[in-house]
Amino acid sequence: MEKFQGECKILDAVPRPDYAFNSQRKQYFSTEILREMGRFTPDDARKIVGVVDVDLYVPILTFVFGEAQLNGQRALVSLFRLHQEHYGMAPNSNLLKVRASKEVVHELGHTFGLTHCSHRKCVMHFSHSLRNVDIKSADFCGGCSDLLSAFSSC
Repeated sequence: MEKFQGECKILDAVPRPDYAFNSQRKQYFSTEILREMGRFTPDDARKIVGVVDVDLYVPILTFVFGEAQLNGQRALVSLFRLHQEHYGMAPNSNLLKVRASKEVVHELGHTFGLTHCSHRKCVMHFSHSLRNVDIKSADFCGGCSDLLSAFSSC
């Protein structure tokens, strides 16, 4: 991935994460999926991003678009709430790709040590709604870029 100066491989799909399903919430616990991703992570992987199309949550939030291990190896992104259809609109595959790309970069940023940014346009800005995802850019602000460079040079 060009933003992170690394080689990218697409791995084989794994089974749906039914072990993380919460029947009361009708959602999947993202932290449990992140933990389980360790079983599927190749030994030579520096970072890994899982992409799912199920509704994710963490206990303190209604939903999340993704989750990552801060300064860790694993990140997870859900396409579920990034689809136009989830909000009663016509499908738009190009917009889905843009949104997914932003969320992958965001979660990977966390694995490199970045936290949420206060700049609304920065890809590291916290998105609590689809509107927030659409407003932010796919790029890091100057401050986050500097931090990313500092983290990766260590």
